[in-house]
Amino acid sequence: MKPSTRLVSTSRLALAFVMLLLAGGCNPQSETYRPAFDESAGHWVDLSHDFSDETIYWPTDSLGFRLEQLAFGETPGGYFYSAYRFSSAEHGGTHLDAPIHFSEGGLTVDAIPIEQLIGPAVVVDVPEGADADYLVSVDDLTRFEQTHGAIPTGAIVLLRTGWGARWDDRAAYLGTGLTGQAAIPELHFPGLEPEAARWLVDNRDVGSVGIDTPSIDYGQSPDFATHVILNGAGIPALENVANLDQLPATGAFVVALPMKIKGGSGAPVRIAALVPNVNPTD
Repeated sequence: MKPSTRLVSTSRLALAFVMLLLAGGCNPQSETYRPAFDESAGHWVDLSHDFSDETIYWPTDSLGFRLEQLAFGETPGGYFYSAYRFSSAEHGGTHLDAPIHFSEGGLTVDAIPIEQLIGPAVVVDVPEGADADYLVSVDDLTRFEQTHGAIPTGAIVLLRTGWGARWDDRAAYLGTGLTGQAAIPELHFPGLEPEAARWLVDNRDVGSVGIDTPSIDYGQSPDFATHVILNGAGIPALENVANLDQLPATGAFVVALPMKIKGGSGAPVRIAALVPNVNPTD
């Protein structure tokens, strides 16, 4: 199925969201989308960490996020004016990995169809008590489906490991306080098992896959096999996703739009989820 037809043609959850937006269709045009924003349809959850000099980047990135003040204060004309310049690597904070990140010839950030970045969310929980090197498995995905039904076409699959609670403690989040190449062997955080990534590619037609850790591959991955599988199939990854504890297992609708960097292998992304007032599951 073409990505451009995934959402409207086969996803009943996405269609339900659109119907919420269009509720009261005989209202004037200015009222058409009000249910999505006045909380009559549901509430919005921000799934992105903010960007600052404290934002977590891959340990080999020594610069992180920089914000340079260019102007701040009253101008000679008597009005207030502020302006800044920012700089950042593509892969840090809440961000998107485009397919080209690990797939030669894959889509760059600007070429990813929007339909792959918006869609019904399914939130797969890591079993309670899982350790820092846990790999989300095929069994975890099929167990989710046994309880909540099949992962729908065009879904944004979000893996909720609980690691987001560690965001304010860099060493706890990454598994090490080291930086540079010395940090790489010491990284410890959960990820998606390559076999589970292959299962999603072969058996489900998902739009994107996200996780609340620094990488879709777990910290001790020797070869980034999960990236290679997903990106090789044209599936973007969302990393360092925030606030997944505020989403139900099913029923939410996600919009994950990155900065549109032409030719980029990744980009910062602002992710938002609409959680309907009545959810199919908790």
